[in-house]
Amino acid sequence: MAAGRAVLGVRAARRHPIRPLWAILFGHRSRFVRARTPDGRFPLPGWPDSDESWQPRPSSRHGPFGRLGRVNEANAPTGTAAPAGPVDRVDPADLAGSAGPADLGGAAGPVAPARAPRVHYAWVVAGVALLVLLGSAGFRSTPSLMMDALHTEFGWSMGTISSATSVNLSLYGLTAPFAAALMDRFGVRLMVVCALLTISVGSGLTMLMREPWQLVLCWGVLVGLGSGSMAGAFATTVTGRWFRARQGLVTGVLTAAGAAGNLVFLPLGAWLVQQHGWRSAVVVVSLAASAVAVPVLLLMRERPADLGLLPYGATEPPPAPAAEGRALARSLRVLRDAARTRAFWLLAASFAICGATTAGLVGTHFIPAAHDHGLPVTTAASLLALIGVFDVIGTVASGWFTDRFDAGGLLVVYYALRGLSLLLLPQLFAGSLEPPILAFVIFYGLDWVATVPPTVALCRQYFGEDAPIVFGWVLACHQIGAAVVAGLAGVARDALGDYDLAWYVAGGLCAFAVLLCLALRTPGRGTDRAVPALS
Repeated sequence: MAAGRAVLGVRAARRHPIRPLWAILFGHRSRFVRARTPDGRFPLPGWPDSDESWQPRPSSRHGPFGRLGRVNEANAPTGTAAPAGPVDRVDPADLAGSAGPADLGGAAGPVAPARAPRVHYAWVVAGVALLVLLGSAGFRSTPSLMMDALHTEFGWSMGTISSATSVNLSLYGLTAPFAAALMDRFGVRLMVVCALLTISVGSGLTMLMREPWQLVLCWGVLVGLGSGSMAGAFATTVTGRWFRARQGLVTGVLTAAGAAGNLVFLPLGAWLVQQHGWRSAVVVVSLAASAVAVPVLLLMRERPADLGLLPYGATEPPPAPAAEGRALARSLRVLRDAARTRAFWLLAASFAICGATTAGLVGTHFIPAAHDHGLPVTTAASLLALIGVFDVIGTVASGWFTDRFDAGGLLVVYYALRGLSLLLLPQLFAGSLEPPILAFVIFYGLDWVATVPPTVALCRQYFGEDAPIVFGWVLACHQIGAAVVAGLAGVARDALGDYDLAWYVAGGLCAFAVLLCLALRTPGRGTDRAVPALS
């Protein structure tokens, strides 16, 4: 019987040299089970391993030969019985005298080794996260395109419309720390899918609104909660679980997804609003949010251990995640502990200024401010999208710099350059596309969210395993700063007739952020890890 079972294992190995596609897509770990060593660990970090074979596993539901279970023969001495474990083991001595694959009369031939994966699955997960963050950023940017259209159709003031954006930005930030804990509790895939469907429902209901409170409910509350669940804490969770090497670079790429999302959605949204009305834009957002949920369902995985892998660049298994209680209690406990440190308040205050001067002011009011100076809405939206192009370059470069230079020093440089550009902006606006405004777009774009990778790195260095939740709270401060300035800038525009005061105040806030970052003392970075190749 043992010889017959071994022959089936050889045949299965030849038919299935790698894990079948449905197991990759849907995570059927019950069908293909990795054998463990006697102490309960997975024997090899790679997947699929080069010296693995397949054997049948008895099961009353799958006939006399059972399911196929993955085993590793290297851990069982030749001629001895394999130790007991979760999966039955094949005695290599049985293989020597077993029948060949064509019949039971000859010796079994050698099993062809399975090829190792050319690309670590961490890059697949990072690609899915990139797609999610691309969509999330585009969904958030849509209200800035609709401000003039809503003002014209309903007669609502800029301050009233900005209030919905303020609620959106506030909930975007306040949701982040709880979303990080909920991802640990219920899984990344479930949380992200629920967030995308919430955005789809919220943006779709906007078509039916007639009163300002309905705009606040749909776009402020629902879209804010959904997008907040996919905020920076999501990127921090993905990079923290799947990467040990190149964390700064991957964080920069995922952060740059926000700018790339604007690049896709802003020109398209502006064209839809101008040609077909603002309702066509919210329909596109609703459908796109639902579409993005599909690759998340198919490809997202929780941890490398789910596939029998180590994190990218790791040389030893990470510690098992601690069993935590309720997500709300954990988020508040982490906040309580972090709030007792000086570093948390310096990071939170400086990042609040970051939010005030990017998403709160430029992201919300750049298009109407340019339109006040005679620039068409489509041209202004294209400029904001162009900021996103250079933001991708600047943020990826910032991640590369963060892996190599002091994170606190980088923040000082970034905030100083941003403040200088904002102080000059009121003199650069014109009724047509001129070189000075293009120079601002390039310069400011390179600095837009370049602050994120060094801020995430400082959270990891100061707070360790709690870094995703701590960064969630720091991001909450970022969005609170954005929400306050988004509302106040709209009020200032209604009162003064222009945005000049808002730009000058933003430049002064950046100078204050420089002082806060100078007060940070970066902890030791530790020893450098070896960086494996991509393939």
